[in-house]
Amino acid sequence: MESVLAQLLPMLTAIWWPFCRILAMFIGAPVLGEAVTPVTVRILIALVLAVLMLPATGGVGGYAIEPFSMHGVVATIEQALIGFVLGLAFHFAMSVVGVLGFMVSSQMGFSMAVMNDPMNGQSSDVVSALLSVLSIIVFFAIDGHLLIANIIGQSFRAWPLGQGYAPLLLNAVAYNVAWIFSAAMLLAIPIVFSTLVVQLGFGFLNRVAPSLNLFALGFSVITIFGLVMLAEVVRFIPDHYVRMSNQVLELIRQQMQAAGHG
Repeated sequence: MESVLAQLLPMLTAIWWPFCRILAMFIGAPVLGEAVTPVTVRILIALVLAVLMLPATGGVGGYAIEPFSMHGVVATIEQALIGFVLGLAFHFAMSVVGVLGFMVSSQMGFSMAVMNDPMNGQSSDVVSALLSVLSIIVFFAIDGHLLIANIIGQSFRAWPLGQGYAPLLLNAVAYNVAWIFSAAMLLAIPIVFSTLVVQLGFGFLNRVAPSLNLFALGFSVITIFGLVMLAEVVRFIPDHYVRMSNQVLELIRQQMQAAGHG
């Protein structure tokens, strides 16, 4: 019995460090980190991946850190921080679609049409919910779940356990938050500009014929015109999402190269 326990403790210690990093990445990653994915499912997937990645992480004898020491606590926080930042970087591409949905809804007058969003566990407008479903389909169509698993495996070579964590990745992710809004604006500009032109037209018409009830008529026309423009823009969202995902992968690759040279 003592021999079994002596072999079990190093195995559990070797699995614990990859498990912390993978689980933290799932918390920040798109789809897998949403409320629609149960916590038990995330834990089971993280545990399976931690076992499968033992050869890449050094194996059973690759770690000499005592998990119940202060060094072990710091190493656990380090692994959780690395995983969460990697997952947050992938979440940016999904956030662009959400920001686009809110901007389009506010221009079309759909911000009042709120429905329960099972992805986030809260209420959101209809356009954002539909665009979120579209982005999830594209995420699995481009094998995003496999990309996340690949990035996790490569991260153990770039930032191995016990080697410290330079905040290069965290700084790069924080500085690239601005492109979420710029990418969403690029997609929303056609709809925003077209609805603005319609609103200006009804404003001039109201000056010419103030007796007409242009508020009720204008709301309907703006909604119909916005839906037509949204139908034209939606077909470009998958390609835009793929380009944003490639940008995130390039960002992570550059940080891994910088960490490897460092």
